[in-house]
Amino acid sequence: MYQYMDKVQALLTTVQKDEAPNINKAIELLLQANLSKHSIYIFGASHAGILAEEMYYRAGGMMTINAIFGRELMLDRKPITFTSKMERLEGYGTALASTVPFQKDDVLILHSVSGRNPVIIDLGLAAKARGVKIIALTNLTYSKSVTSRHSSGKRLFEIADVVIDNHGDIGDATCPIPRINQKVGPTSTVIGAAILNTIIVEVCQQMVQHGIQHPPIFYSANLDGGDKLNRQLHDEYRSTIHYQYS
Repeated sequence: MYQYMDKVQALLTTVQKDEAPNINKAIELLLQANLSKHSIYIFGASHAGILAEEMYYRAGGMMTINAIFGRELMLDRKPITFTSKMERLEGYGTALASTVPFQKDDVLILHSVSGRNPVIIDLGLAAKARGVKIIALTNLTYSKSVTSRHSSGKRLFEIADVVIDNHGDIGDATCPIPRINQKVGPTSTVIGAAILNTIIVEVCQQMVQHGIQHPPIFYSANLDGGDKLNRQLHDEYRSTIHYQYS
């Protein structure tokens, strides 16, 4: 009935079937990071950063995920075109990485649909140099159709330990409209959020199977007892949480 919903449902079916091995690898990395009290980070630039916000500080989300935000890449930046300039500025991602306390065997989730811009490559390379495992959420067809804008010649999928393909269209938008050359309706946010939340749910299930009564998940502060449980979990996982909580 609705073209966009049909496209999204078809993509979710494809991702569930084709990306299961890679999603399972990501689940294992996040599971081991939580069990061993290593840190988990996530980053995306501009609209890709919406998924960093999705994973960060929300009820039902994982408390141990630390979002990396670059002020010059946020969508409230004026003029908005400045975010594109900063995304392409080699060295900015390296500078961002210098502000993050990466340790060996931490995990960094990087989201970039094209995977070609320097900020994502700089950040990934800097983290890898410190022994961090990289999970890439990207569009392989799109990324392989473009060249890297980084001096290394690398795209995101070429530097990651685990690559999860969102299977979207080249250019991200998916719905053709008669008499319009540009497709409408990007899919990377909704598909990416579904992938990442799938990983979080499975990690929590496996943590419970490992005998952990309360995985590090935010309880709703609007439910009775939620604040108390959140403080207790924060204290337990304090060493892996690098944002100011209280």
